Amino acid sequence: MATFSVRFLGCKVSYADAQSVRERLLVDGHAEVTGGGDVAVVNTCCVTHEAVSKSRQAVSRAARNHGRVYVTGCAANLGGAFENVASNVRVLARPSEEIAETVAGDVGAIGCVQAGVRLERTRAFVKIQDGCSFSCAFCVIPLVRGATRSRRAAAVLAEVERRAAHGHSEIVLTGVNLGCFRDREAGYSLPRLIREPGSLPGVARLRLSSIEVNHLTDDLVEALRETETASLHLHVPLQSGDDAVLRAMRRRYTTLQYVAKLAPLADFNLTADVVVGFPGEDEEAFERTLDVVREAGLTRVHVFPYSPRPGTVTAAEDTVPAAAKKERGARLRALSDELSRRRWASRVGSTDRVLVDRPGRGYGDDYTPWLVDGEVGQLLPARAVGVSEEGILAVAA
Repeated sequence: MATFSVRFLGCKVSYADAQSVRERLLVDGHAEVTGGGDVAVVNTCCVTHEAVSKSRQAVSRAARNHGRVYVTGCAANLGGAFENVASNVRVLARPSEEIAETVAGDVGAIGCVQAGVRLERTRAFVKIQDGCSFSCAFCVIPLVRGATRSRRAAAVLAEVERRAAHGHSEIVLTGVNLGCFRDREAGYSLPRLIREPGSLPGVARLRLSSIEVNHLTDDLVEALRETETASLHLHVPLQSGDDAVLRAMRRRYTTLQYVAKLAPLADFNLTADVVVGFPGEDEEAFERTLDVVREAGLTRVHVFPYSPRPGTVTAAEDTVPAAAKKERGARLRALSDELSRRRWASRVGSTDRVLVDRPGRGYGDDYTPWLVDGEVGQLLPARAVGVSEEGILAVAA
């Protein structure tokens, strides 16, 4: 039996991949520990230069405290990201679907395997799709994760059933580009894959990790509204509120199209990603981004300073000074905080179901943060009584 630890950096897809490795090692009879151990798995990120740096630091720390280290994930597939690593580090530059089997095969199973391992998280991230076949000028994901591909619907539904049986009351469908999900042979697209898991026993809440605005169809919105367990939350990447910058990014929509798509969704909690400091973004372009964030009804923005990525169209371009990126990022985060508090304040006096995922806090049905006392893992009826810097203050209803 080996002792092991698994760490992930980056997005929900990285988390789902790391959980697959973790679950496989537990099923094979190995013991999870915190701190040092025989084996460490570090699932890395390369979306920015800082993400690669943090990934390298995590691998270096793991190499000092573990007998063997497996480097997986996006940065593992980025050429040159892990040169001159320690001798006990193995970099697995492979598709995500092969990682769990590769690590488990190398570590080896023991005789006492466990058939029904339950991961302790209150929500489960179920990956339905991976890779991307689009070519945004700044994005390295197609290079490190490959072209878009979908899991079979039957495999997704079986995993959802298994997660629900293990006590995960919230299921998050995740992927690099969820709107590209297709199982043509079985007749599934994303709207059908929302309706069917959403009606399975034990699934109290179903949520999408993100959706591109181009894939925000009437059928998809209808499926979310008609599925009782579906969360009315959508994370719709914006990236920029300036049309010239969007064209340079090779995004496939205009700001008018983005705002028009979100206009009928006033009952949803809408969040987004924005890149600040993309090459050619001047102060006027950034101001237009602030305007679009307000106009689109967004309540939270995840801000990413532009970082040139090797192998991308803009790999050699970085024209906006670091100080300007930092200042614009701070202004956008301040706006995001203001919009969040405004939404939270509008909920005072209302009730919601809060999934308590850590002591004293959790998330409502629309993925707003609620601060309420309850047992971790409990889906708790709660009433909003106020607002703090961290979310909606609430009491059990």
